[in-house]
Amino acid sequence: MNLPVGLEAFVARAGWGDAVVEPLPGDASFRRYFRLRRGDSSAMLMHAPPPHEDPAPFLAVARWLTDNGLRAPAILAEEAAEGWVLLEDFGDARVRDYLDTAPHDERAIYEGAIDALVDLGRLPAGPWAVYDDAVYRREAALLTEWYAPAAGLTVDAAGYDAAWEAALAPLLARQGAGVTVLRDYHAENIMLLGGALRSQGLLDFQDALVGHPAYDLVSLLQDARRDVAPELETAMLDYYLAATGADRLTFLADYAVLGAQRNAKIVGIFVRLCKRDGKPRYLDMIPRVWALLERDLAHPALAPVARWFAANIPVDIRQAGGGSIAA
Repeated sequence: MNLPVGLEAFVARAGWGDAVVEPLPGDASFRRYFRLRRGDSSAMLMHAPPPHEDPAPFLAVARWLTDNGLRAPAILAEEAAEGWVLLEDFGDARVRDYLDTAPHDERAIYEGAIDALVDLGRLPAGPWAVYDDAVYRREAALLTEWYAPAAGLTVDAAGYDAAWEAALAPLLARQGAGVTVLRDYHAENIMLLGGALRSQGLLDFQDALVGHPAYDLVSLLQDARRDVAPELETAMLDYYLAATGADRLTFLADYAVLGAQRNAKIVGIFVRLCKRDGKPRYLDMIPRVWALLERDLAHPALAPVARWFAANIPVDIRQAGGGSIAA
């Protein structure tokens, strides 16, 4: 097993020098994860090495979530400058994997995940940067920067940006002071703790910003990695609206805009992961994301963006889930 340089020394300093080290599958980043086992005890080791990674944001958000009653893993030891973090082990009951074998529990689990977002939305926003117009538009532009050339398309990038500026303006006016948004809140980043469906632990929140409360709902209910039935999506939106009292028409408009923005971003990111980072497996998820994007574009709040897609992305490519991208 090829362990990162410095792992054994850090583990020893953290008091786990006699543990067995088990590497775990990676994600779309440069981070690597290991499980440490010592008798009946275990811990998770995250290696987020500079210059590609910096664990300091993860540590800050984890501590903020814990201080505010949300369930992030406890920090057991850390040497952030070298990229080492030792964490509480949340186990292996990841929501996505659990639902593959127990789909009848889907509604209860998603209600539990939304309960956490309701709690998060009731808190004053954390000390994070703002999810503002520039960030939303820069992320949406990943579609024209990465997907369009990979698909062999010449598109109007300036017109795309102007369409997003128009669609985002009403949403930004309603975003106000904003709430903490975790930004990658979906079934692969939520763990079931202690066998209880509504006892859930949070992962992968280091990119938190202050933004619109609909954003994490989009992440959860328009999941790039698993199918969420439209009927469940609607039921969970109703559940959220009943819990928060948010105005239905304006909230659903903002939800659609953020859905389109996020899905456009993800299409671009998945192509970038393939072309730049040599991870072609992400291309297989683009048709699901594209279908979600098409559904969002049908909302009147997306009219400027929908017109751009109609003029720039041929209908046969759109109907084919974004067309073929060569690895």
